Amino acid sequence: MQHSKINWKFRQQLQPGFFLLTALLFIDLSFLIYQCSKIEQTIVCSLFGLYFIYLLLKKYSALKNVLALFLILAAVSVTLNRPHPTFSLTSSSSIELYPDQISLKDNWLTGVGKVKGTPVLVTATITDMQKKQLERGYQVVLTELNGEVKKIDQATNYGQFDLRKYYLGKNVTQQVNLKSCHIKTRVVGIINYLHYLRFCLQSYFKKMPQLLCFFSSELILGENPSQANQSILDNYRDLGVIHILSISGLHVGIYTILISTICCYFKLTEFETFACCVPLLLGGIFFSNYQAGFIRASLSYFLSQMLKFHRFPIAKLDLLGLTCLIHLLIDPRLMMQAGALLSYVLSLGLAITDKLPNFKQSLLLNIFLVPLLLFFFFQLNLLTVIFNLLIVPYFNYIILPLTFINLLTFNLVPSMGAAFEKILMLGEQQIGSLSASKIGLLTFGKINWWQCLLLISLTVILLADQNEPYFNRSQRKWLFQSIGWLYLILFLMIHFPLTGQVTFIDVGQGDSILITTPFPRRAYLIDTGGKLNFSKQKVQPQINKITLPFLKAQGISRLNGIFVTHKDTDHIGDLGPLMSQIPVERLYFAQGLMANPSFKKRIEKHIKLNQLVQLLAGQEIKEPQIKFNIVYPFKPGQGENKDCLSIFFKVANKSWLFTGDLDQEGEQKLMAKYNLQANYFKLGHHGSKTSSNPDFLHKLAPEIVFISAGRNNRFGHPHVETIATLKKLGIPWVSTQDCGMISWTYSKFTKPKFNRFLK
Repeated sequence: MQHSKINWKFRQQLQPGFFLLTALLFIDLSFLIYQCSKIEQTIVCSLFGLYFIYLLLKKYSALKNVLALFLILAAVSVTLNRPHPTFSLTSSSSIELYPDQISLKDNWLTGVGKVKGTPVLVTATITDMQKKQLERGYQVVLTELNGEVKKIDQATNYGQFDLRKYYLGKNVTQQVNLKSCHIKTRVVGIINYLHYLRFCLQSYFKKMPQLLCFFSSELILGENPSQANQSILDNYRDLGVIHILSISGLHVGIYTILISTICCYFKLTEFETFACCVPLLLGGIFFSNYQAGFIRASLSYFLSQMLKFHRFPIAKLDLLGLTCLIHLLIDPRLMMQAGALLSYVLSLGLAITDKLPNFKQSLLLNIFLVPLLLFFFFQLNLLTVIFNLLIVPYFNYIILPLTFINLLTFNLVPSMGAAFEKILMLGEQQIGSLSASKIGLLTFGKINWWQCLLLISLTVILLADQNEPYFNRSQRKWLFQSIGWLYLILFLMIHFPLTGQVTFIDVGQGDSILITTPFPRRAYLIDTGGKLNFSKQKVQPQINKITLPFLKAQGISRLNGIFVTHKDTDHIGDLGPLMSQIPVERLYFAQGLMANPSFKKRIEKHIKLNQLVQLLAGQEIKEPQIKFNIVYPFKPGQGENKDCLSIFFKVANKSWLFTGDLDQEGEQKLMAKYNLQANYFKLGHHGSKTSSNPDFLHKLAPEIVFISAGRNNRFGHPHVETIATLKKLGIPWVSTQDCGMISWTYSKFTKPKFNRFLK
């Protein structure tokens, strides 16, 4: 009786909006604790938090005890999820791993394991025998560890995906690199057996044709089984329909409808049907590796059904708020994951616009997601709504049925799987053609955090007004125009900058320098970087992770020119992949390089003959706002270090010299011919002792020199002899090893300045 009174009293006190507002407060606190790295971010988050608390105490004063309880639970959750202490490897150290949570490539292992309960990122070299142990699918324990512990690598370039931040969202802060280890297998325990089942699913999917394997893995396990499928993901992303591949509310809906239909056939009650759905969804959460979208949709289903059974009415927005609250209590770092943030923002938009017609709702939802897309991915497709109308039916009525039918029949009727693969191949070819056309795709550029927040806030007001109008016509028009003008202003600021730059992109052991001019912007690259691939397997080029995101973040969708210094892979290894993805007006290189078969093969499919410009010393490339002077080589060569294309130019009354990997003999010839002086110089051959010559540096008299070299590179660049020479001459130097990306920016209105990505 007492419980009934309390329950009734709570229902009377509970007003619509409490759970939603409390969830917004908790999201704000999550950002404040885990993501605010600047003082202005802290101030904004604090102000929002105080405002949410004021509203909660003002509107829901009778529920202050409930709010206090949630805050206490949040404090406990944050305490339990505090960063794990650092550790070092000892003779007794061991790492526990589940084979379904690792990836194997040749004899290289990567995955997340645990050291005494502390999650760590593990990379290890393993033997063929150890690989067979892992392929059994049961938990393994790594002992007799020989390796090192370090922080997870962070992003070192603007726009680059930050691996350290990604794993920090999972409370993984350390990486263990093992040269060797001993592996023991464990075959006991319920959790171990569940992971074994997931591993068996992975193995089963790998036996299928490529597309069926890909869709099965994405829709059941929430993972891409192979890098060979990256182009499929890129196609869906460029068309703005990547969300349909995510494990989310769609899948929860399919599972619950399927179970409900079966239960209805057997005349089970609603509660019994719910009891059947619970273990299926819990299993789905585990097999999807705890995908945030699947957890959100499952939690929402659990809560809505339980509240329904207790006859506790709740609004859609409050249900979403309660779901988010519980999810944050389970994982307080949740909003550090871009996928989780997008999932909840999309769900909020769906709840706000649930009364609108389908097309209008879809249009407004896409507008709602635009700020986050620009913040995380820097581009959007203006025709996303149309592509959704075309591709979602294909996904719902072809991909889903074929994938799930194949799951049940693949071992029984393999020929059916082959037929399904051909159907899917036809569909993916059409999607690939649409994506390749780039129709509707806009490289907008990266907006910063406060611009994203402002746009989301204004769009929420716009969506809410569309659902339940409270503005008059002129106010609504003003709001819509304000959002449009804000996007236009941001676009113009990014695409028509008042500043130019010379930026040393951190491509590791290699060279790549971006040069841009102020409005009207022109963009040029000196070399592209690249990595030697000793594996027989196809790997994604470096530019996909570093250079292209950097260019997109700045709104650069084409290059006016690329200068190739010489033929080495660390300078032009990514030239072909780059030109296949971004238009290039001119390709400049030294005479003689076209005779090199490997260079010719790199470029022949990507550029026309009339776009190729062969150069020798004494020639000039006159471009708007900048003139490139070619100072080396003096005669055609083979594209070797001694024949490096060397470039001299001036911007903002400062002179720059780039000589690629030119050796000391070449430097002496260059100086004898031109007797140059340069304010800034990129040190030859990544700081190798073979260059630069002390006499050359003395005559050049640079204010500062730059070294582009990889961290812990096997060549030992920059060499100690070179650093000693710089110290002796009193020449300051900076390296991408220490600073990451290094940018020098200039304009007519401000003094030039240097920025280092790593502070």
